[in-house]
This record gives sequence, C-alpha cells and structure tokens, in this order.
Amino acid sequence: MLKAESTLFYLVLGCYFLAMAIHFVFLAIRKEKLSKLALLVQLVGLILHTAAIVCRGIAAGRLPLTNQYEFATSFAWGLCLVSLIFARRFKFPVLGAFVAPLICLIIGYAAFQNREVRDLMSTLRSNWLGFHVSTAIISYGSFGVSAVVSAIFLFRGRMRDDHFWGQHIPPREKLDAISYRSVCLGLLFLTFTILSGAIWAEQAWGSYWSWDPKETWSLITWIIYAIYLHLRLGRGWRGKSAAIFAVVGFVAVLFTYVGVNTLLPGVHSYR
Repeated sequence: MLKAESTLFYLVLGCYFLAMAIHFVFLAIRKEKLSKLALLVQLVGLILHTAAIVCRGIAAGRLPLTNQYEFATSFAWGLCLVSLIFARRFKFPVLGAFVAPLICLIIGYAAFQNREVRDLMSTLRSNWLGFHVSTAIISYGSFGVSAVVSAIFLFRGRMRDDHFWGQHIPPREKLDAISYRSVCLGLLFLTFTILSGAIWAEQAWGSYWSWDPKETWSLITWIIYAIYLHLRLGRGWRGKSAAIFAVVGFVAVLFTYVGVNTLLPGVHSYR
C-alpha cells in the first residue's frame, strides 16, 4: 500500500502542477476550453489525492494525519477541495488559477518531509483524532481560499478593465462576499477544531488547556478571524480593510502550522 501511495502522490504532484500550468496558459492566451481542462485536471488530482491518503491510512493502520508530511498533503487536499467547491458554487472557475500556486506550494512542501510511517504515541490513540484534524484541514483550506480571493480583490482595481477580466473575475462586491463566506466556513471548523482538541487534551493529559504553542496560536488565529467577523457584522467593515484582514489571518494560519512546528516545539510538534 505504501508503494501505491508513493506512486499516487507523485501523480498528484504532476496533476496539480499541470493544472497550474494550464491555468496560466489560459490566462495568457484566453481560450475558454483551457479553463475547463485545468479544472478537470485539478479534479482528477483531487481524486488521486484522496486515493493516496486512503492507501496511506490502510498501510499505517490509522488515520494518516499525525506528522508534517501527512498534515501537509491533507492541507493541500483540503485547499483543493474547498477551492473547487467555491469555484462551482459562485461560478468562478478562474479561481483555480489563483489557488493552484498555493496548492502546489503546500504539496511541494509535503514532498520534502519525512514520509516514514510511524506508530502513534499512546496519547494520540483516540477517536477524537479524526474529527480534530479533519476539521483543521477544512478550516485551513477555507482560510486559504479566503486569502486568495481577498488578494484578487486587492488587485482587482489594478487589472485592465477589459472584456476578459470583466467576464472571469467577479466585481469587487462579489469577491468581498465570497471571502466573507469562506472566512465563516473556516471559523466554524476552527471552532470545532479547538473544542475537540480541548476535550481530547482533558482525556489525554487531564487538562482542557495547557497553553502549548500550537494551542496558543490556534487561539490567536481564531481571535483574528473572530475580530474580522465582529467588525464586519457590527461595524459594517467591507472592501479593502476586510481583505487585508483576511490575508493577515491566513499568515497566522501558516505560522500556526509551519512556524510553530519549526520554531516553537511543544506537545503538538510532529516531524
């Protein structure tokens, strides 16, 4: 199974990078068929990615969500899934062209991690593992989509106002709404992540909260996005300020994942 997972992983790498290349060619020569082809290749990559995760889980005899490699590849999977859903839901297929580089960056990061299958520590052997980490994956994927859409919003005014961009990039009001919905989804799942983690921690270590670096930065990230929603709903924040806030929030997400594991070791550190 590990051999199958390894083969599938490299096929996934190829699909995602090919999808990104086709997206870029589409933006360059503006042939509509290329946009559909890029999304199809991205969807094939997602299907193969799902198969790779399943194969690793079978080989490991557990959910493959417990080390840097496994979470990174799952992070890329979640981002790809959420981006495809939003592209379809909001009739925004060109979103894939802007999300693809981020997917490739994360899956590329996964490729450089240690892929050895290790036994779980006793404290990780819990039914909460799947729920806790799965909600984090969807949360991070949603925040990633929000950050990309917010970046598009910030550069939308600088794009040439021609028929192509007008047809494929929604107006700024719609971009703002898409980013807001993605933040709402991400914050909901991050709330589930923190709550399930607290319950799990109490069962494993006898304490709901220990101010471990990962816990602390997850809370900081939650607070950032909670402030975003408060300012938006309570004070009518829209536009540029909200977009910048969403991008900053995703920087906190990336630090919670990569920075904490690299610079601030704790009970949540994994390699």
